[in-house]
Amino acid sequence: MLPAGILEDQPLAPYTTLGIGGPARFWCDARAEEDVPAALEFAAARRLGVFVLGGGSNLLVSDRGFPGLVIRIALAGHRFEEGIVTAAAGEDWDALVASCVERNWAGLECLSGIPGTVGGTPIQNVGAYGQEASETIESVRVLDRTTGGSATLSNRECGFSYRSRLFNSSAPERYVVLGVRYRLRPGGEPRIEYPDVKRALAAHGARPSLAEVRAAVLSIRASKSMLIVPGDPDARSAGSFFKNPVVPESEHLRVTEAARGAGVLAPGESVPRYPAPRGAVKLPAAWLIERSGFSKGYARGAAGISTRHTLALVNRGGASAAEIVALAREVRDGVRARFGIVLRPEPVFVGFDEAF
Repeated sequence: MLPAGILEDQPLAPYTTLGIGGPARFWCDARAEEDVPAALEFAAARRLGVFVLGGGSNLLVSDRGFPGLVIRIALAGHRFEEGIVTAAAGEDWDALVASCVERNWAGLECLSGIPGTVGGTPIQNVGAYGQEASETIESVRVLDRTTGGSATLSNRECGFSYRSRLFNSSAPERYVVLGVRYRLRPGGEPRIEYPDVKRALAAHGARPSLAEVRAAVLSIRASKSMLIVPGDPDARSAGSFFKNPVVPESEHLRVTEAARGAGVLAPGESVPRYPAPRGAVKLPAAWLIERSGFSKGYARGAAGISTRHTLALVNRGGASAAEIVALAREVRDGVRARFGIVLRPEPVFVGFDEAF
Protein backbone atom coordinates (compact mmCIF):
# COMPACT_ATOMS: atom_id res chain seq x y z
CA MET A 1 0.00 0.00 0.00
CA LEU A 2 1.28 3.45 -0.94
CA PRO A 3 1.71 6.17 1.70
CA ALA A 4 -0.94 8.87 1.88
CA GLY A 5 -0.47 11.49 -0.81
CA ILE A 6 1.44 9.24 -3.21
CA LEU A 7 -0.27 8.28 -6.46
CA GLU A 8 0.74 5.95 -9.28
CA ASP A 9 0.74 6.49 -13.05
CA GLN A 10 -0.26 10.15 -12.98
CA PRO A 11 -0.50 11.73 -16.48
CA LEU A 12 2.00 14.59 -16.84
CA ALA A 13 0.88 16.20 -20.11
CA PRO A 14 -1.96 18.17 -18.44
CA TYR A 15 0.57 19.77 -16.09
CA THR A 16 2.74 21.18 -18.90
CA THR A 17 2.12 24.12 -21.19
CA LEU A 18 3.19 22.01 -24.18
CA GLY A 19 0.55 19.41 -23.31
CA ILE A 20 2.98 16.60 -24.10
CA GLY A 21 4.42 13.66 -22.17
CA GLY A 22 3.75 10.27 -20.65
CA PRO A 23 2.89 9.47 -17.02
CA ALA A 24 4.87 9.68 -13.80
CA ARG A 25 5.34 6.30 -12.17
CA PHE A 26 4.71 7.96 -8.80
CA TRP A 27 3.29 11.40 -8.00
CA CYS A 28 3.00 13.67 -4.98
CA ASP A 29 1.11 16.97 -4.75
CA ALA A 30 3.12 18.82 -2.09
CA ARG A 31 0.64 21.26 -0.52
CA ALA A 32 2.49 21.57 2.80
CA GLU A 33 6.24 21.92 3.30
CA GLU A 34 6.42 18.69 5.29
CA ASP A 35 5.10 16.84 2.21
CA VAL A 36 8.38 17.49 0.42
CA PRO A 37 10.82 15.66 2.75
CA ALA A 38 8.27 12.87 3.20
CA ALA A 39 8.07 12.37 -0.56
CA LEU A 40 11.87 12.44 -0.85
CA GLU A 41 12.12 9.75 1.83
CA PHE A 42 9.63 7.63 -0.11
CA ALA A 43 11.76 7.97 -3.24
CA ALA A 44 15.03 7.29 -1.42
CA ALA A 45 13.66 4.11 0.18
CA ARG A 46 12.77 2.80 -3.28
CA ARG A 47 15.82 4.22 -5.06
CA LEU A 48 13.64 6.27 -7.37
CA GLY A 49 14.68 9.27 -9.38
CA VAL A 50 12.93 12.50 -8.43
CA PHE A 51 11.72 15.37 -10.54
CA VAL A 52 10.36 18.53 -8.92
CA LEU A 53 7.56 20.11 -10.96
CA GLY A 54 6.38 23.70 -10.77
CA GLY A 55 4.14 25.34 -13.34
CA GLY A 56 5.23 23.07 -16.19
CA SER A 57 5.99 26.01 -18.47
CA ASN A 58 9.62 25.31 -19.25
CA LEU A 59 9.90 21.58 -19.78
CA LEU A 60 9.48 18.81 -22.29
CA VAL A 61 8.40 15.43 -20.91
CA SER A 62 9.28 12.32 -22.90
CA ASP A 63 6.57 10.18 -24.42
CA ARG A 64 7.30 7.38 -21.97
CA GLY A 65 6.98 9.76 -19.04
CA PHE A 66 9.13 9.75 -15.92
CA PRO A 67 10.04 6.42 -14.28
CA GLY A 68 10.48 7.84 -10.76
CA LEU A 69 8.64 10.22 -8.45
CA VAL A 70 7.35 13.62 -9.56
CA ILE A 71 6.79 16.09 -6.71
CA ARG A 72 4.52 18.92 -7.76
CA ILE A 73 5.16 21.98 -5.60
CA ALA A 74 1.71 23.34 -4.73
CA LEU A 75 2.74 25.42 -1.69
CA ALA A 76 0.57 28.52 -1.37
CA GLY A 77 0.63 31.84 0.47
CA HIS A 78 2.21 35.28 0.19
CA ARG A 79 2.53 38.50 2.15
CA PHE A 80 3.48 42.13 1.53
CA GLU A 81 5.32 44.28 4.07
CA GLU A 82 7.44 47.42 3.67
CA GLY A 83 8.53 46.73 0.11
CA ILE A 84 9.17 43.04 0.72
CA VAL A 85 7.08 40.33 -0.97
CA THR A 86 7.44 36.83 0.42
CA ALA A 87 5.72 34.10 -1.59
CA ALA A 88 5.48 30.32 -1.44
CA ALA A 89 6.94 28.43 -4.37
CA GLY A 90 3.60 27.17 -5.66
CA GLU A 91 2.01 30.60 -6.03
CA ASP A 92 0.99 31.57 -9.55
CA TRP A 93 3.64 33.96 -10.86
CA ASP A 94 1.53 36.31 -12.94
CA ALA A 95 -1.07 36.65 -10.19
CA LEU A 96 1.71 37.76 -7.85
CA VAL A 97 3.01 40.28 -10.39
CA ALA A 98 -0.50 41.65 -10.82
CA SER A 99 -0.82 42.10 -7.05
CA CYS A 100 2.49 44.00 -6.92
CA VAL A 101 1.42 46.30 -9.75
CA GLU A 102 -1.93 46.95 -8.06
CA ARG A 103 -0.02 48.09 -4.97
CA ASN A 104 2.17 50.31 -7.18
CA TRP A 105 5.30 48.36 -6.21
CA ALA A 106 7.87 48.47 -9.01
CA GLY A 107 10.36 45.77 -9.95
CA LEU A 108 8.38 42.98 -11.60
CA GLU A 109 6.09 44.79 -14.06
CA CYS A 110 7.97 43.69 -17.20
CA LEU A 111 7.74 40.07 -16.07
CA SER A 112 3.96 40.13 -16.49
CA GLY A 113 2.33 37.26 -18.33
CA ILE A 114 5.13 34.74 -17.84
CA PRO A 115 3.51 31.37 -17.11
CA GLY A 116 4.61 29.26 -14.18
CA THR A 117 5.03 29.54 -10.44
CA VAL A 118 7.08 31.59 -7.99
CA GLY A 119 9.46 28.65 -7.43
CA GLY A 120 10.57 28.77 -11.04
CA THR A 121 11.73 32.39 -10.94
CA PRO A 122 15.07 31.78 -9.17
CA ILE A 123 15.61 28.46 -10.95
CA GLN A 124 15.25 30.04 -14.39
CA ASN A 125 16.09 33.63 -13.42
CA VAL A 126 13.10 34.58 -15.53
CA GLY A 127 13.63 37.66 -17.59
CA ALA A 128 11.76 39.67 -20.20
CA TYR A 129 11.66 43.15 -21.72
CA GLY A 130 14.73 44.42 -19.91
CA GLN A 131 13.98 43.03 -16.45
CA GLU A 132 15.16 39.92 -14.59
CA ALA A 133 13.85 38.30 -11.42
CA SER A 134 17.36 38.27 -9.95
CA GLU A 135 17.30 42.08 -9.75
CA THR A 136 14.63 41.87 -7.04
CA ILE A 137 15.19 38.46 -5.43
CA GLU A 138 16.61 39.06 -1.97
CA SER A 139 16.72 35.44 -0.84
CA VAL A 140 15.42 31.97 -1.65
CA ARG A 141 14.27 29.48 0.97
CA VAL A 142 15.08 25.92 0.00
CA LEU A 143 15.09 22.35 1.17
CA ASP A 144 18.64 21.02 0.91
CA ARG A 145 18.37 17.43 -0.31
CA THR A 146 21.90 16.61 0.88
CA THR A 147 21.08 17.41 4.51
CA GLY A 148 17.30 17.09 4.60
CA GLY A 149 17.05 20.52 6.28
CA SER A 150 15.87 23.90 5.08
CA ALA A 151 18.14 26.84 4.38
CA THR A 152 17.97 30.41 3.12
CA LEU A 153 20.22 31.38 0.22
CA SER A 154 21.06 35.03 -0.43
CA ASN A 155 20.91 36.53 -3.89
CA ARG A 156 24.69 36.27 -4.12
CA GLU A 157 24.69 32.61 -3.07
CA CYS A 158 22.24 31.87 -5.89
CA GLY A 159 24.91 32.90 -8.42
CA PHE A 160 22.57 34.53 -10.89
CA SER A 161 23.70 35.22 -14.43
CA TYR A 162 22.07 35.07 -17.85
CA ARG A 163 20.23 31.71 -18.00
CA SER A 164 22.73 30.16 -15.57
CA ARG A 165 22.67 29.93 -11.80
CA LEU A 166 23.29 27.66 -8.82
CA PHE A 167 20.05 25.76 -9.38
CA ASN A 168 20.87 24.60 -12.91
CA SER A 169 24.68 24.57 -12.98
CA SER A 170 26.80 23.74 -9.94
CA ALA A 171 23.99 22.16 -7.89
CA PRO A 172 21.16 21.33 -10.30
CA GLU A 173 19.40 18.74 -8.10
CA ARG A 174 20.48 19.70 -4.61
CA TYR A 175 17.76 22.20 -3.69
CA VAL A 176 13.97 22.28 -3.75
CA VAL A 177 12.68 25.85 -3.75
CA LEU A 178 10.09 26.41 -1.01
CA GLY A 179 9.66 30.18 -1.18
CA VAL A 180 11.16 33.40 -2.51
CA ARG A 181 11.62 36.85 -0.98
CA TYR A 182 11.59 39.86 -3.32
CA ARG A 183 12.57 43.45 -2.52
CA LEU A 184 10.51 45.90 -4.59
CA ARG A 185 10.17 49.68 -4.79
CA PRO A 186 6.83 51.01 -3.51
CA GLY A 187 5.93 54.00 -5.67
CA GLY A 188 8.96 53.37 -7.88
CA GLU A 189 9.26 54.14 -11.57
CA PRO A 190 8.55 51.34 -14.05
CA ARG A 191 11.27 49.79 -16.18
CA ILE A 192 10.93 51.01 -19.77
CA GLU A 193 14.04 50.00 -21.69
CA TYR A 194 12.98 47.43 -24.26
CA PRO A 195 12.16 48.86 -27.71
CA ASP A 196 8.86 46.96 -28.02
CA VAL A 197 7.70 48.33 -24.67
CA LYS A 198 8.75 51.88 -25.58
CA ARG A 199 6.79 51.70 -28.82
CA ALA A 200 3.71 50.31 -27.10
CA LEU A 201 3.81 53.12 -24.54
CA ALA A 202 4.52 55.97 -26.94
CA ALA A 203 0.99 57.33 -26.62
CA HIS A 204 1.00 57.29 -22.81
CA GLY A 205 3.16 60.35 -22.24
CA ALA A 206 6.48 60.72 -20.48
CA ARG A 207 5.57 58.84 -17.28
CA PRO A 208 3.50 55.72 -17.86
CA SER A 209 2.21 53.95 -14.75
CA LEU A 210 3.14 50.45 -13.65
CA ALA A 211 -0.33 49.32 -14.71
CA GLU A 212 0.20 50.76 -18.20
CA VAL A 213 3.56 49.00 -18.50
CA ARG A 214 2.00 45.72 -17.40
CA ALA A 215 -0.81 46.14 -19.93
CA ALA A 216 1.71 46.88 -22.68
CA VAL A 217 3.78 43.81 -21.84
CA LEU A 218 0.69 41.58 -21.78
CA SER A 219 -0.36 42.96 -25.16
CA ILE A 220 3.08 42.33 -26.65
CA ARG A 221 3.18 38.80 -25.29
CA ALA A 222 -0.33 38.12 -26.60
CA SER A 223 0.71 39.30 -30.08
CA LYS A 224 3.44 36.65 -30.01
CA SER A 225 1.19 33.92 -28.53
CA MET A 226 3.36 33.98 -25.40
CA LEU A 227 0.33 34.01 -23.11
CA ILE A 228 -1.54 30.85 -22.18
CA VAL A 229 -4.82 31.42 -24.01
CA PRO A 230 -7.26 28.51 -24.38
CA GLY A 231 -7.87 27.71 -28.02
CA ASP A 232 -4.70 29.36 -29.32
CA PRO A 233 -2.56 26.57 -30.83
CA ASP A 234 0.52 28.81 -30.80
CA ALA A 235 0.23 29.02 -27.00
CA ARG A 236 0.93 25.29 -26.59
CA SER A 237 4.65 25.81 -26.18
CA ALA A 238 7.41 25.80 -23.58
CA GLY A 239 8.18 29.45 -24.25
CA SER A 240 11.47 30.19 -25.97
CA PHE A 241 12.94 26.83 -26.93
CA PHE A 242 16.47 28.08 -27.61
CA LYS A 243 18.76 30.36 -25.61
CA ASN A 244 20.26 33.42 -27.21
CA PRO A 245 23.93 32.45 -27.69
CA VAL A 246 26.49 34.54 -25.82
CA VAL A 247 29.78 34.71 -27.71
CA PRO A 248 33.05 36.68 -27.80
CA GLU A 249 33.29 39.76 -30.01
CA SER A 250 35.50 37.82 -32.42
CA GLU A 251 32.78 35.20 -32.85
CA HIS A 252 30.25 37.88 -33.74
CA LEU A 253 32.58 39.05 -36.49
CA ARG A 254 32.96 35.48 -37.77
CA VAL A 255 29.18 34.93 -37.78
CA THR A 256 28.70 38.21 -39.64
CA GLU A 257 31.12 37.05 -42.33
CA ALA A 258 29.29 33.73 -42.55
CA ALA A 259 26.00 35.57 -42.94
CA ARG A 260 27.43 37.72 -45.73
CA GLY A 261 28.76 34.63 -47.45
CA ALA A 262 25.32 33.04 -47.23
CA GLY A 263 23.75 36.14 -48.76
CA VAL A 264 21.51 36.94 -45.80
CA LEU A 265 23.09 40.32 -45.06
CA ALA A 266 23.19 43.42 -47.20
CA PRO A 267 26.59 45.10 -47.72
CA GLY A 268 27.57 47.05 -44.63
CA GLU A 269 25.09 45.25 -42.36
CA SER A 270 26.13 42.99 -39.49
CA VAL A 271 24.42 40.34 -37.41
CA PRO A 272 22.33 41.93 -34.64
CA ARG A 273 24.02 41.91 -31.24
CA TYR A 274 23.36 43.00 -27.68
CA PRO A 275 25.78 43.63 -24.81
CA ALA A 276 26.57 40.71 -22.49
CA PRO A 277 28.75 40.45 -19.37
CA ARG A 278 32.55 40.45 -19.49
CA GLY A 279 32.82 41.97 -22.95
CA ALA A 280 30.83 39.26 -24.69
CA VAL A 281 27.86 39.83 -27.00
CA LYS A 282 24.47 38.15 -27.20
CA LEU A 283 23.18 37.04 -30.60
CA PRO A 284 19.40 36.79 -31.18
CA ALA A 285 18.59 33.12 -31.71
CA ALA A 286 15.38 34.03 -33.55
CA TRP A 287 17.39 35.98 -36.17
CA LEU A 288 19.77 33.04 -36.67
CA ILE A 289 16.88 30.59 -37.00
CA GLU A 290 14.99 32.69 -39.54
CA ARG A 291 18.14 33.30 -41.63
CA SER A 292 18.78 29.56 -41.64
CA GLY A 293 15.55 28.93 -43.53
CA PHE A 294 13.09 28.30 -40.71
CA SER A 295 10.22 30.77 -40.90
CA LYS A 296 7.34 31.30 -38.53
CA GLY A 297 4.78 28.56 -39.06
CA TYR A 298 7.35 26.03 -40.31
CA ALA A 299 6.14 22.55 -39.35
CA ARG A 300 7.04 18.90 -39.30
CA GLY A 301 3.90 16.92 -38.65
CA ALA A 302 2.15 18.03 -35.47
CA ALA A 303 5.23 19.92 -34.25
CA GLY A 304 5.92 23.38 -35.56
CA ILE A 305 7.43 26.79 -35.08
CA SER A 306 4.93 29.32 -33.77
CA THR A 307 3.30 31.46 -36.44
CA ARG A 308 4.05 34.50 -34.26
CA HIS A 309 7.33 33.82 -32.46
CA THR A 310 10.28 32.04 -34.09
CA LEU A 311 11.81 30.89 -30.81
CA ALA A 312 8.72 28.94 -29.73
CA LEU A 313 8.22 25.34 -30.83
CA VAL A 314 4.56 24.44 -30.54
CA ASN A 315 2.30 21.44 -30.25
CA ARG A 316 -0.08 21.98 -33.17
CA GLY A 317 -2.36 19.28 -31.81
CA GLY A 318 -1.45 15.74 -30.79
CA ALA A 319 2.31 16.21 -31.16
CA SER A 320 4.62 13.75 -29.46
CA ALA A 321 7.77 14.63 -27.56
CA ALA A 322 9.73 12.78 -30.24
CA GLU A 323 8.31 15.10 -32.90
CA ILE A 324 9.24 18.21 -30.90
CA VAL A 325 12.79 16.89 -30.40
CA ALA A 326 13.13 16.02 -34.09
CA LEU A 327 12.07 19.54 -35.10
CA ALA A 328 14.37 21.12 -32.50
CA ARG A 329 17.32 19.11 -33.82
CA GLU A 330 16.50 20.09 -37.39
CA VAL A 331 16.52 23.77 -36.41
CA ARG A 332 19.69 23.40 -34.33
CA ASP A 333 21.52 21.59 -37.14
CA GLY A 334 20.38 24.12 -39.73
CA VAL A 335 21.73 27.04 -37.70
CA ARG A 336 24.99 25.20 -37.06
CA ALA A 337 25.42 24.42 -40.76
CA ARG A 338 24.84 28.03 -41.83
CA PHE A 339 26.50 30.01 -39.05
CA GLY A 340 28.66 27.59 -37.07
CA ILE A 341 26.67 28.39 -33.91
CA VAL A 342 25.19 25.62 -31.76
CA LEU A 343 21.91 26.66 -30.17
CA ARG A 344 21.25 25.34 -26.67
CA PRO A 345 17.75 24.39 -25.52
CA GLU A 346 15.99 26.42 -22.86
CA PRO A 347 13.47 23.85 -21.52
CA VAL A 348 14.27 21.06 -19.09
CA PHE A 349 14.10 17.61 -20.69
CA VAL A 350 12.37 15.06 -18.43
CA GLY A 351 12.49 11.29 -18.86
CA PHE A 352 14.83 11.18 -21.86
CA ASP A 353 17.62 8.61 -22.16
CA GLU A 354 19.98 10.89 -24.07
CA ALA A 355 20.83 14.54 -24.00
CA PHE A 356 19.52 16.85 -26.72
